[in-house]
Amino acid sequence: MEEFKNGFPYERVVVTGGAGFLGRFVVARLQQHGNLNVFAPRRADYDLVNGSDTKRLLTETRPDLVIHLAAVVGGIGANQKQPGRFFYENLMMGAQLIEQSRLHGVKKLVALGTVCAYPKLTATPFREEDLWNGYPEKTNAPYGLAKKMMLVQSQSYRQQYGFNTIFLLPANLYGPGDNFNPETSHVIPALIRKCIEARERGAEFVEAWGTGHASREFLYVADCADGVLRAAASYNESEPVNLGTGSEITISALVQLIGRLTRFGGEVRWQHDKPDGQPRRRLDVSRAFEKFGFQAQMPLEEGLRRTVEWYETRRATSDRKDISPETKTNLQSSPKS
Repeated sequence: MEEFKNGFPYERVVVTGGAGFLGRFVVARLQQHGNLNVFAPRRADYDLVNGSDTKRLLTETRPDLVIHLAAVVGGIGANQKQPGRFFYENLMMGAQLIEQSRLHGVKKLVALGTVCAYPKLTATPFREEDLWNGYPEKTNAPYGLAKKMMLVQSQSYRQQYGFNTIFLLPANLYGPGDNFNPETSHVIPALIRKCIEARERGAEFVEAWGTGHASREFLYVADCADGVLRAAASYNESEPVNLGTGSEITISALVQLIGRLTRFGGEVRWQHDKPDGQPRRRLDVSRAFEKFGFQAQMPLEEGLRRTVEWYETRRATSDRKDISPETKTNLQSSPKS
């Protein structure tokens, strides 16, 4: 981690969700710093929804830093099917981990929120001050609100106990190693898979949810890992911080770009009976740069190209079975722009 010229200020680090999409990048970066003891608990061994497992994890690992990335996540469809599970499990993981970290003498906890926590009709660019100006978009409100409760807990624990917890709000993530399961994937892996499979079948069209008019901001996973670690090393304040690029793209334009990168030349048929989700998403990313020098580096088209190449390679080498989120990923660092 070349950016930490004075060394990373912690020695024992627990990364929840460390075997997941973002977590693998964070753990790999930490492991490049040879003096760190890094532990990534697996759910089979520590179910963080269960309070006793959370206590046992912290007792056994004795971390001075906890990076909380574990979450129950999915696209709009998954959020609609399991809103209760998404709310309860995310809420319980966050609340119990923060409380037990305080009780176990953890020096700092980094909590990862979600852009879904912002109100549905937030004016762009989304500023951190806008978080409480309305209710989130209903299709993912249970998930977004459960994650936002970590901000309330973080700020109240700093006020009452002096516990050092920070709260980060990343844009929609994408990149090599993403979840391509059609039942639970987010928009980019879902579209990549649809276009590649349509090309291979010789299909004349693909279907996409909504109208295509909604916009999203996308952050390459390696860039997000960089932001998380910069904040872990040097940001120690109560105010939430956006992590993103500051740029948005409509879903319609995204589909056209993915179609070109996957060499699918067919038609896009929009499913107007399916929801668009939040109308627009674009973050104000100035606070992250001002507070800990984070600036995303990966251009969207190049990041998508790498993601498409990764997925096609994995399909070719795994008999074209579904790609597991546990699959080892290509951990290339992002280029300078």
